[in-house]
Amino acid sequence: MDFNVLKSLDFHDVNLYFHGLYLEAGKKDEAEGVQHISTVHAAPLGQRSASVALSSTSVWRDRAGSWGWMLSAFILLNVLILGCALVSGSVFNAVQVSNTHVQVFLIIIIIPTTAWMLFYKAYTCREEEAVLYKDVHAGPVWLRGGLVLFGVCSLIMDVFKIAYYVGYTHCESPVKVLFPVVQAVFILVQTYFLWLHAKDCVQVQRNVTRCGLMLTLATNLMLWMMAVTEESLHQTVYPDSNTNYTSRTLLLRAAAADGDSSCQCSHTSCSIFEHAYYYLYPFNIEYSLFASAMTYVMWKNVGRLVDDHPPHEHRFHLRDVLLGPAGGLVVLVAGIATFVVYEVDVLAEEPEKRDTALTMYYITNTVTIILMTIFTAAGCVIFRLERREHASGKNPTRSLDMGLLVGSSMGQFTVSYFTIVAVLGMGIDGHVNALNLAWSILTVVELCLQNVFIIEGIRREPHHDVRRASIFSNLLALHAQEERRSSHIPMSPRSSIAIPVHKPLPWKRKLLKEISAFLLLSNVILWIMPAFGARPQFDNPIGTDFYEFHMWVAVVNIGLPFGIFYRMHSVASLFEVYLTS
Repeated sequence: MDFNVLKSLDFHDVNLYFHGLYLEAGKKDEAEGVQHISTVHAAPLGQRSASVALSSTSVWRDRAGSWGWMLSAFILLNVLILGCALVSGSVFNAVQVSNTHVQVFLIIIIIPTTAWMLFYKAYTCREEEAVLYKDVHAGPVWLRGGLVLFGVCSLIMDVFKIAYYVGYTHCESPVKVLFPVVQAVFILVQTYFLWLHAKDCVQVQRNVTRCGLMLTLATNLMLWMMAVTEESLHQTVYPDSNTNYTSRTLLLRAAAADGDSSCQCSHTSCSIFEHAYYYLYPFNIEYSLFASAMTYVMWKNVGRLVDDHPPHEHRFHLRDVLLGPAGGLVVLVAGIATFVVYEVDVLAEEPEKRDTALTMYYITNTVTIILMTIFTAAGCVIFRLERREHASGKNPTRSLDMGLLVGSSMGQFTVSYFTIVAVLGMGIDGHVNALNLAWSILTVVELCLQNVFIIEGIRREPHHDVRRASIFSNLLALHAQEERRSSHIPMSPRSSIAIPVHKPLPWKRKLLKEISAFLLLSNVILWIMPAFGARPQFDNPIGTDFYEFHMWVAVVNIGLPFGIFYRMHSVASLFEVYLTS
């Protein structure tokens, strides 16, 4: 049948036609690109659902809209490549391309992105049959809650930036004040948009929606790139001579790139606001990545029609789980204490204190990595003993989680392997370098095992509690006790409700929850330390001495941000493993 004829039919006729095609073709359709999805449930009442499903098994094709995928992908690539060029120019040639130029570019892409999200909320999603189904795996409540938390911290950061740059309006570009204002509006609109619509499978205006989502994704990635660059430049130690690389109080290129050094703040609180908003950069970085992941899943779900299967409900509780959270809290507290002492001693700029701080830092991280390696190995063994099946069907969220997990771990792999080569090349001279080598080798092993553990966990079907309660209570007796006392009329209630009886978890599930809880808290501290400024890669000069300064800075400033994201993404994935175990 010609596609123009199909457009003239009503939805019921289209349904019958494709249903007949599916019965004739059988399994052949699957080889031709037919998508079967069973992880989405129907939208709320008021939106027609089953009448437009293309078949009883929810077969969907979008041949006519294939150019929409290409167009949206081209938008993403062009924005990102141009943005990368501008950010690189602002770092390596701050005279011709300044930080202000990058902010102007970001404002230009933020404004249409925000306008599209408002258009989607006001018009697209209100159309008849616009959102027939919602992906139950997309945007879980804990992920949206994390988005809100990081969004609030990002808003506070923007407020501090506004207060800081207001003091420089007499000698700096007003763009520096305008940019955080525009970014704050964007964060408010996007957080509201993703909270309500992260699960949508849009059926109308598909090409416009795809392009809008790709523009949103490109905007978030550019904001992430800009934040990572500014944070890396702020944390990088630049030498004042060919021999001194260790002082943390040296002038940073980031400060020089901000404008004229003779420009003075007009109020006395500038330094306070500057230090405050730099400490909030990690939350802003994670916000952009969370939003990017949720936007990508929405883009993958555009145009999908799926079966009406109820979602699996997973509730968080710590029942029967004690040792894992307790051990994780001990590691978390010890790590925070080590981080505080490390930052204080390194800033003291005394060689003895610096070596002591590095030794303590390496020992804490090495012990943490050893414990994590043991726990992840035990978890992988338990997964081998389990009888749970692997989840079937297409799931964009799960595929994205696994891709991000493996991809972001490459950053930490890069830093670790470069460190191993540097220590072995320079020779293991002293306990500090020996600990650095041990930490790097163990990190490589731990990353491999943790990736296997998390991927196995999120690919397994969730546990279903099939245990039945053995105690029942009379429903009418519970509601009519006072009536029986007053009327003295005998009653013969038949209705009853089950009283749930708690039973201990099976040992495999209990151990998996203990392991997931411990690994989750351990990854939190491994995120906190580098995200908030711990840079042993620069405080220990062995990398700079072996690779030379510019090469080592490039390795650390490219690999470490991905390693930081890996730890936060592992926290989110381990939380999902904990819930489904």
